[in-house]
Parts: sequence; C-alpha cells; structure tokens
Amino acid sequence: MEFGMFVSWVVVGLLAGGLAEIVMKDGGYGLFGDLLLGVFGSVAGGWIALNVSAGGGLFPTVVVAFLVAIIVLVAQRKVWAHA
Repeated sequence: MEFGMFVSWVVVGLLAGGLAEIVMKDGGYGLFGDLLLGVFGSVAGGWIALNVSAGGGLFPTVVVAFLVAIIVLVAQRKVWAHA
C-alpha cells in the first residue's frame, strides 16, 4: 500500500463524515465524531478493497472506501443511535 492511497482514504472519510453531518442531522456524534466514523469506515473499506482486488487501482479503491464510510455512518445512526 502506498502512502498516497492511505491519505486518499482519510480524505474520502473526512468528506463522507462531513457530508453525513450536513445531510443526516439527527443521531450523530457531532461533527468530530462523524468525521472519525467516516475515516474509520473509509480506511476499513479501502483496506478491504485493496486486499480483495489485486491491483484495482486508486479510483475503485477510493469508491469502495467512500461507500463503506457511508455504510458505517448510516449504520451508526440507524442501529447504534445514541440517546
């Protein structure tokens, strides 16, 4: 894994967390918490995509990272909604 790809996952996660904070107002952990969840989901998704597809390239890996980040954020709001 290249350092640039990891940085792209973090940036994508920050974008996903920021968008989730804007679009899905209720049920989150605030901007900082949503950003952290987005980064976690993005890094996990990027790592999975990189290990599943040999040489998939930057774009497909970033797309998967973004999708998993969104899934993590939606799951947090729907399944683990905090009181």
